[in-house]
Amino acid sequence: MKIQAVAQGSSSSTRGLLLIVLSAVLWGTVGVAIKALYGLVDTNPLSIGFFRLAIALPALFSACWYTLGIRMFRVRRRDLVLMLLLGAMMALYQVCYFGAIAQVGVAIAVLVTLCIAPVIVALLSLWLFREKFTPRLIVALSFALVGTALCVDVQPNTVGEQGNAALGVLLALGSAFGYAVIALCSRALAGRYHPLQSLTIGFGTGAVILLPFALFSGLVVSYPAIGWSILLYLGLVPTVLAYVLFLSGMRHTTATLASITTLLEPLTSTLLAWLFFKEQLGFFGLLGGMLLVGAILLLFRNNSSKNS
Repeated sequence: MKIQAVAQGSSSSTRGLLLIVLSAVLWGTVGVAIKALYGLVDTNPLSIGFFRLAIALPALFSACWYTLGIRMFRVRRRDLVLMLLLGAMMALYQVCYFGAIAQVGVAIAVLVTLCIAPVIVALLSLWLFREKFTPRLIVALSFALVGTALCVDVQPNTVGEQGNAALGVLLALGSAFGYAVIALCSRALAGRYHPLQSLTIGFGTGAVILLPFALFSGLVVSYPAIGWSILLYLGLVPTVLAYVLFLSGMRHTTATLASITTLLEPLTSTLLAWLFFKEQLGFFGLLGGMLLVGAILLLFRNNSSKNS
């Protein structure tokens, strides 16, 4: 019986990691979709961010009602605060991220956000969840951070003439903090609630918070049919589906492990940009990709060893 329980725990943990890998790959398609959208219509990041959440919300609510019925409203007050915080951090993450891009460009914004977030998660998890660092986990985190930096291929001249580097980095740090809190809130809620329940309340909060920012910056509502199709894809696939997979995976793994695994997102973005837009990957990009894949393999080995 003990051997069977251990085998089931290992299988469940591996399944959780695979779900998070799939969510990271889906998130990696966002950059290509947004670049295609920019090529079709003159829009802005906050408009896209708002419609991404607003389109996701009806689908989440319908799926949550179908799955849970009236039980979807049964949430403890303390956990409701966590769900609202998740939504607020989703809004903060997008606003800071888009602001950082305007100041320092995509490369530095992505680098700071995605490299700093796992560090914040790891440090806070030591305190909040009593998670332990293993040698393999430390090596995997190092591989992932260096691999992300190489994939992004930061160049100093990407900062625009009007950009404020200090403000841009500060905004990217704010984005990393929001990204990290989303992971921690998801970890705290994952074992107690269905993923659709947390996402419906959280994303509804995020959409409400983002709306005034989008209106202030000039909410773009006129898109061609293919533009709306891209927005529909953004709302349903890398948002609804990806976050459901992410929260489902969080039930069976740690916040630190999950945050490192999501660094597959920039690797996916880089590969898709090379495939669809012929952007050069280069030697360092390939090396970064190999390090990221190595980090994920180490995480799977670490997980298997822990459950054996």
